[in-house]
Amino acid sequence: MKRFILALLSTCCVVANYAQSGEKNFIDQNYIEVSGKAEAEVQPDRIYLKIILDEKDFKTKQSLDDMEKRMLAKLRELGIDVAKDLSLLDFASNFKSYIFSKDVVLIKDFQLIVRDTKTLQAVFYELRKLGISNISIEKTEYSDIEQLRKDVKVKAVKAAREKAGLLAEALGQSLGRALYLQETQYMNPEFVSNAFLRGASSGIKMRGAVPEQLDVTYQDLEFEKIKVESSLLLRFELK
Repeated sequence: MKRFILALLSTCCVVANYAQSGEKNFIDQNYIEVSGKAEAEVQPDRIYLKIILDEKDFKTKQSLDDMEKRMLAKLRELGIDVAKDLSLLDFASNFKSYIFSKDVVLIKDFQLIVRDTKTLQAVFYELRKLGISNISIEKTEYSDIEQLRKDVKVKAVKAAREKAGLLAEALGQSLGRALYLQETQYMNPEFVSNAFLRGASSGIKMRGAVPEQLDVTYQDLEFEKIKVESSLLLRFELK
């Protein structure tokens, strides 16, 4: 019982000392509440392609290994680092039985990363000439997305502080320290799935066969931009 009383007295002393120190909760202080918002849009610099090599799709009789070698050689000619940007996703075989024969069809799935639409078009065009047309765009990314997120948040804070400063000046007061900050909205995409192109050939999905006009010249195409947004709620002390 004595220990309980001593603990209670100790707690009361702490509360009394805190009250005597003159510190106030931010709700009890004069403050101004504002919102800040910022956004940024960037072109993706990583375009992920899925390339499927399927023996049954080859127009000429050649093995999957031969087609793969030709594909690798062509990608290197285009300046692509296949050791870095090309990876094998899956390797499977489909066993098909017919009345007089049994065939095994080999299939390989690859993932290729390209950095711009010019290289993208070159890949579609050159691989199609080899007989590889089963190519699709999987997703797009921006390589420096982490830094972009940070920059957008900082811009949102600065926008809120600038707004609060203008309002405080209109009231004939000055802005003090920040008392409260809450992130109310944050659009933070890792990638854009089902990416689409727009520009001179709006609507072209670049899936399957490449349009014939690309045989002559590469068109000015661009992807939908990746967008990052940040919205903040801040309260600043008014003096």
